[in-house]
Amino acid sequence: MVTQVAKGSGYVTAFKAVATLNTLSVLVQAVTAGQLMSGAGAGLHGVGAGAVHVLGLVQLIVAVLMWRPGRGAGWPALVSLAVLLLGFVQSALGGSGVVTVHVPLGMSIFGLSVWLLVWAWRR
Repeated sequence: MVTQVAKGSGYVTAFKAVATLNTLSVLVQAVTAGQLMSGAGAGLHGVGAGAVHVLGLVQLIVAVLMWRPGRGAGWPALVSLAVLLLGFVQSALGGSGVVTVHVPLGMSIFGLSVWLLVWAWRR
């Protein structure tokens, strides 16, 4: 059963904001990965990974706040946790050069991020 987040709590607004920023940061990673594969430097892609990790952690925190004190759905917190953990796996694989897993995993992270973003804005 899905419950309503307490009105006026600000958790939903915060989740919308951080989900938007997180999805944009993952999108930037996809763009810089394309540039990297075409021979450009890895600088922006490496820096972007840090932004994805920080925003993923913030998204997880806001999702937990929306769930527990805010009395909202719990599944966004679980999906946010998955996105964060997959992001760390993604970085480890990218750093070791395992591109055959790195690319599909990146697409999965992007898909999960978009799913959370759409859910947040359709509420």
